[in-house]
Amino acid sequence: MERKKYYDLSEELQQRIEADRRQGYRNPYRTKNEDVIRRKQDWDRNKLLRPSYVRDCDKILHVPYYNRYADKTQVFSFYKNDDITRRALHVQLVSRIARNIGTLLDLNVDLIEAIALGHDIGHTPFGHAGERYLNECYEERTGRYFNHNVHSVRVLDGILNRNVSLQTLDGILCHNGEFAMKEYRPEPIGDFTRFDAKYEACYVDASAIKRLVPYTLEACVVRICDMIAYLGKDRQDARRANLIPDDSVFDDQTFGKSNPEIINNLVVNIVENSYGKDCIVMDDAYYKAIKATKKENYEKIYLNEALDHIYEESVRPMFHEMYRTLLRDLKQGNRNSVIYRHHIDFVRENTVSYGEHEYLEKTTPDQIVVDFIASMTDDYFVDLFAYLFPKSPHQIRYISYFEEELDTIAVTQEGKQE
Repeated sequence: MERKKYYDLSEELQQRIEADRRQGYRNPYRTKNEDVIRRKQDWDRNKLLRPSYVRDCDKILHVPYYNRYADKTQVFSFYKNDDITRRALHVQLVSRIARNIGTLLDLNVDLIEAIALGHDIGHTPFGHAGERYLNECYEERTGRYFNHNVHSVRVLDGILNRNVSLQTLDGILCHNGEFAMKEYRPEPIGDFTRFDAKYEACYVDASAIKRLVPYTLEACVVRICDMIAYLGKDRQDARRANLIPDDSVFDDQTFGKSNPEIINNLVVNIVENSYGKDCIVMDDAYYKAIKATKKENYEKIYLNEALDHIYEESVRPMFHEMYRTLLRDLKQGNRNSVIYRHHIDFVRENTVSYGEHEYLEKTTPDQIVVDFIASMTDDYFVDLFAYLFPKSPHQIRYISYFEEELDTIAVTQEGKQE
């Protein structure tokens, strides 16, 4: 059996951390609860009973869309298998790993948790494939871009109006776990005016996403932990989905190749290189290993031809057809339609009144359709499509617990079974 490698913090750093704790050390770069910034600053005050970012955690957990994490694809759609990660588990893993790092670095772990719990709340059904297809629909009609991190901010700050802090919203906007960096150095943003410009730029400039830099050190931690949480976990899920036999298909990188090795050893390296600094850093060998690990995951997992075929031949046309139909119903003012009954009325019922908030009257039809589709779980999307288009050739059948190969999925295209 292959021997795993698990590193530990150096004795020198362990002694330094323990000595600092005994002396009551506080990290001068941590985000303070009393410095919180909100749109409605006189609401949701920082208190001993409910500190600023504990409030944000509560707000996010009680948003009705939080429930929907449980049935949204993380990476692997089409499987009825509770052992394959859904987005609900992913956000918990990001939170746990980031809180561990944050505790060791003496950062504000409540802010870390709030960012982690909310970072994917605007994600589409069917993972990044769904994100691509919804962006296609939206850009084609409006010239604007859809990105899940931007939409996560919109859910909390625009659609449901929860008065979430600037610090949490900026961390959610900038989580960008797809972009590996050797050093994560926060850039102060100051107020909502600058944040709103940063946020809006992502809708109109396709390259703006790649330029996002977090406002706080806590947000930098979540950003790298988003990647740590999925690098090895996706490999575990790929085995459970029978896409790969085991970890032997991967090279043995600096930090190992299994999920527990990757998490443990990246945490150690980040803490060793970041303690007492105003940025989050990993050494050069680990940075190169992360890039190599991601490349292997793309080659051996994410670009799987069987998966891609199902997404492209079935899910993609379903997104486009649903988008057109919902937009038509909305423009016709058909209040008996699904988009009114299941979305517009739902938003009105769940909006917190921090002031005037007329969702239907103040939102463009295309944006309302985007809001609705992005809010859907995988199963809801499939069921709604069958409800709207009962005779459509585009159908998806999930792999059951008793089927082993992706090729056993029955995807109907033009009346033929692939």
